[in-house]
Amino acid sequence: MTMKGRYKPLNPKKYKGDPTNIIYRSSWERRCMIYFDRTPNILEWQSEEFFIPYKSPVDGKIHRYFPDFKIKVLNKEKNFESILIEVKPFKQTQPPVVQKRKTKRYINEVTTYLTNEAKWKAAMNFCGDRKWKFQLITEKELGI
Repeated sequence: MTMKGRYKPLNPKKYKGDPTNIIYRSSWERRCMIYFDRTPNILEWQSEEFFIPYKSPVDGKIHRYFPDFKIKVLNKEKNFESILIEVKPFKQTQPPVVQKRKTKRYINEVTTYLTNEAKWKAAMNFCGDRKWKFQLITEKELGI
C-alpha cells in the first residue's frame, strides 16, 4: 500500500481543484481515483483539497485533518449526495488488542487508532453540519 504518485484524470472537468496536482499516497487511493474519474454517476470529486480541524487525544492540540476524498454523486433516487471518504487499512479502523507488554509497536497502534478516531469524529460532525455522508473505505470495500 506504499505506492505514491500523481494521478492524471481522464475527465479533468469532474475534478474540483487543480487537476494537474492530484497526489495518491497508496495503490488503494489510486484505485479510488480511477473509479471516481470513470464512474458517470460521480459528478465531481476532489482529493485532500480542504481540511477539518480536530483536537488530538495525544497532545491535546488542534491539528488539521485532510480527508482523502470528497465526491458528489447522483444516487439511485436521482438526488445529489456529497460523501467524504477516508481510505484506511481495516486494521487501523479497529481498536488494538490490549497487550500485557506495552511495546513500541503497541503504543504506536494505540496512538494511530486514537488519532484516527478523533479525525473521524470531527469529520462526522463536519459532514452532519452540511448534510453530507462520511464513509471509511478499507481493503474489504475495495475487494483486495
